[in-house]
Amino acid sequence: MSYEVLARKWRPHGFGELVGQEHVVRALSNALDNDRVHHAYLFTGTRGVGKTTLARILAKSLNCQTGVSSAPCGECVSCREIDEGRFVDLIEVDAASRTKVEQTRELLENVPYAPVGGRYKVYLIDEVHMFSDSSFNALLKTLEEPPPHVKFLLATTDPQKVPVTVLSRCLQFNLKRLPVDQIQGQLKHILDDEKIFFDPSALQLLSIAADGSMRDALSLLDQSIVFGGGQVRDDDVRAMLGTVSQDYIFQLLDGLTNNDASQLMQDIHGMAQQSIDFVSLHRLLLSTLHRMALRKQVGMDRYDDEMDTEKLQSLAERFSAEDIQLYYQMLLVGQNDLNLAPDPRMGFEMLMLRLVAFAPDDGAGYQSQPANAQPAVAGKTAAPKATGQHSEKPQALKSQPAQSQPAQSQPPESQPLIKGDWVSVIEQLKLGGLTRQFAGHCAVKSWDDKKLVLILDPQHQSLQGSRAETILIDSLKKAFDGLIVDIVAEAAEAQTPDQLRKQEVKQKQNSAEGAITDDGYVQAMQQKFDAQVISDSIKPLDT
Repeated sequence: MSYEVLARKWRPHGFGELVGQEHVVRALSNALDNDRVHHAYLFTGTRGVGKTTLARILAKSLNCQTGVSSAPCGECVSCREIDEGRFVDLIEVDAASRTKVEQTRELLENVPYAPVGGRYKVYLIDEVHMFSDSSFNALLKTLEEPPPHVKFLLATTDPQKVPVTVLSRCLQFNLKRLPVDQIQGQLKHILDDEKIFFDPSALQLLSIAADGSMRDALSLLDQSIVFGGGQVRDDDVRAMLGTVSQDYIFQLLDGLTNNDASQLMQDIHGMAQQSIDFVSLHRLLLSTLHRMALRKQVGMDRYDDEMDTEKLQSLAERFSAEDIQLYYQMLLVGQNDLNLAPDPRMGFEMLMLRLVAFAPDDGAGYQSQPANAQPAVAGKTAAPKATGQHSEKPQALKSQPAQSQPAQSQPPESQPLIKGDWVSVIEQLKLGGLTRQFAGHCAVKSWDDKKLVLILDPQHQSLQGSRAETILIDSLKKAFDGLIVDIVAEAAEAQTPDQLRKQEVKQKQNSAEGAITDDGYVQAMQQKFDAQVISDSIKPLDT
């Protein structure tokens, strides 16, 4: 007995068996049940989403011997012959093989004649966009006013190539790509019925690889059953599709958390030895960052697969929301660079090095120093330990006599901190990236020997609890010998460094604009030639 492929064996025979396309099924069912069937339909959509299947079900509904309805019996002679592809009144035409106008005229010569055994004569023209202009012109008149016993069902994957004159004569239905969960559910149903063992994660991989096409999914399923010797296992499907293992993604993300370029290059070298597809690796890395962002900011994950969710959650906690967005954006923009690189591995290596080079400098410069090194503040380094004897831990900003310390050091108890001091402290701590921005949105409320209270601009309250806040507090504690730091979000009387910087920029801009408008030569040009000064084009000299 010859084997029947799954795509043919499991082709739907009724609207109720169709997966997805509910919007089309609803419209066609209502039209059939209420006797409002149009004379011409156009089904559009990508390959394998059900265009031809819908057309055949519609032809069966029109010619079922029990009557016109959305639920054909499937047992009468007409239904069986349509399912078997031998119904004489269903004329299926491949437009790609009948592009000449003479062939189209020959096809239309039989339109006036009544159907042989059915209620309607149905013309199913597949890939109708392949018709020539002359063929479309020959079809127009018949398509607009066919005999009552004739229905036209057109299908195409490229509706833009169909003339507007044809589109206007048809009811058009656009079939959508099937979502992954619908494809996965259908594959599970088929394998359960066929009594074939499968791994749920393998079905997830097949559904993603199908790219919205149910026919492609069934073809891949057939291939995976053969590849796996009668079973559908995760490892076999990954090997067949060349899918990247999630372990490689976790390795790369671990390297990014440590900002370790050497580790990343070693990991990529090991992946190259395994013949990894770096284009697929890049896409999976983007997908994983997307899932991390959902977990980080929304607390959910819309995917239900076999990925190590605990590992994914752990990585999401190690990254800040800002870092995830930055990495995602850089990788997304880097897709074009990956295609232009001499080879995919080189392009991917440069993308990962770019992530490391442009990673936010959150004031974690201490990580690049030896473990026993002390932070350097205001250009001073901590004194090394004496050899052979124990010495106390050096204290930054306190290890020098008071007269030799800069004015920006820790303020004396009797002298409160003034505005300029906080700006200087930010410079002394050598903060960078998001941590520097966070500090720039803060102002000092109070500061004594033991405790510093900072006020965060309420406009940036969303930054509270971020990694930037943690690093700022740790840096202050190290620099000022265990200082207690408390950061609250409220309106402050004192301006933050960020507000001062914006005010300074605005003053410079106003001064520059004033210098231009007060210039005698400019005023003469305005009076003589009715010239206008474009304010946006004026920039201070030091910007």
